[in-house]
Amino acid sequence: MIEWTKNNLRIEHNGREVFAVSYLPKIKDKFPIVIFSHGYNGSHKDFLLNSEYLARKGIGAVSFDFCGGSVNSKSDLKTTDMTIFTEYEDLSAVIDAVKGWDNVDANNIFLFGGSQGGLISALVADERIDEIKGLLLLFPALCIPDDWNKKFPTLDRLPDTIDFWGVTLGRSFVESIHGYQVFDHIGKYHKNVLIFHGDQDEVVPLDYGVRAAQHYPRAEIEVFDGEGHGFSESNNQKVHDLTYAFVKANS
Repeated sequence: MIEWTKNNLRIEHNGREVFAVSYLPKIKDKFPIVIFSHGYNGSHKDFLLNSEYLARKGIGAVSFDFCGGSVNSKSDLKTTDMTIFTEYEDLSAVIDAVKGWDNVDANNIFLFGGSQGGLISALVADERIDEIKGLLLLFPALCIPDDWNKKFPTLDRLPDTIDFWGVTLGRSFVESIHGYQVFDHIGKYHKNVLIFHGDQDEVVPLDYGVRAAQHYPRAEIEVFDGEGHGFSESNNQKVHDLTYAFVKANS
């Protein structure tokens, strides 16, 4: 097992700060790194086990709190100021920071996004193809704009704040994705993509994962029987193993 270090850091951009945690193996050679993006009302802690697993095997990891992305976020912004596109900016800032770290192989940066973080990772990868070596998506919430457009087909009755799943969102969250078609903004990413999705997911239907796998030029999907929006311990371990294998095969 390789020794590794864990460090808290803050990344400044656009007048705000992102709280992040790095998990870096103590090895002489430069190493690949995986940037983990959490889902709606999640946090950097959601990928603690994933990150430690990779660090023990010689692959770096970074997880972070989206600004305004959770009631427990250690990053800046209120939840009412968060949108898909502020999160896009946050992940982009983390990529920019990681690229400059001395011990990181800047040619081997991977994105791993869960749920809403999967949507963000997919959007960012499509715009930064040359910088991202591979993309991993865990039940990616590509349905978010569709879901909100169904709730508010027009904006005339959209309130200033919306309480949704324990988080108070601002009007801008819905306004910014009104009429937004996700599949028009992903699919240019032509490097390898691996999607993990449960066949019993009631939050993000499997159809979205299947459609994404068909939409990318080089994508595979691992369907987990009986799993919903969140996996069992044994299948989470399988995700760890497959993530490591994916990074090694593509580095």
